[in-house]
Amino acid sequence: MAVSRSKTRRRSRTSGIDRAIEIIDYLARYGARATSAELARILKAPASTVYKVVEELAERGLLMRDSSGSASLGARLMYFGLAYQESVPFIGVANKTMRALSAEVGESVQLCGRDDDMMVVIAMIDGPGSFVVTSHVGTRVPLNWTASGRLLTGYLPEAKRRALYARSAQPSPTGRAETDPIVLSAESRSALEQRLCVQMGVADHSVACIAAPLVRPTGECVAAVSIVLPETRALRDTTHYIEAVQVAAREIERAVGWSNADRQKSTPVNLRRKR
Repeated sequence: MAVSRSKTRRRSRTSGIDRAIEIIDYLARYGARATSAELARILKAPASTVYKVVEELAERGLLMRDSSGSASLGARLMYFGLAYQESVPFIGVANKTMRALSAEVGESVQLCGRDDDMMVVIAMIDGPGSFVVTSHVGTRVPLNWTASGRLLTGYLPEAKRRALYARSAQPSPTGRAETDPIVLSAESRSALEQRLCVQMGVADHSVACIAAPLVRPTGECVAAVSIVLPETRALRDTTHYIEAVQVAAREIERAVGWSNADRQKSTPVNLRRKR
């Protein structure tokens, strides 16, 4: 059967959009600069197609080109990001609560969401101390590396959780990240039910993450707020950090109208350090 011209044009346009997203996604994920030839090799795409897409994105301010011809993210993307923040009410509310939480506990605080098979840092408040968190806004890591990742997947049906982890779970740099999709599925469901997940030294040596979920009335976990701090301090005053992050999460939910008055307060779980 012959394919109509309109369908051909639509398929070509969709392909061009997909390629543009791949290019922007790569540059954003790795904070990189790359030439069109390098992008074509990395993305395994035709060089002529990538060159054309990069040129068009640069003309529209979505990419910038330097004197060597390398492309990086363009300033216009910043306005898209700001517009997105304005359109999602819980991010603005969360930022205020995160600042208060960071001041209370004296540690860095993150707001994380899920981007397909990855966890992404949506917002971050740096703590006042000398401890430096290596991740920043836009950082993406495998879901199985983080406490927030567990919470973000806990609401999915079991079959989907297992399938997601089966295709996306990766070993962490410390070698402590769980990779068994059956175990991950069970842990993520349990974490969301308890409205808490704590991980020690999984993604980074000697770094702890204590996270609580932001859950819509429908049960969907759309984000997680977490305290990121040295493992030694987390172990020294665990209960305080757990209570603080759970209170902050409930405050954000109430502020955006996701009432949780009928939910029982979660009971802290025993800490398990991944070996």
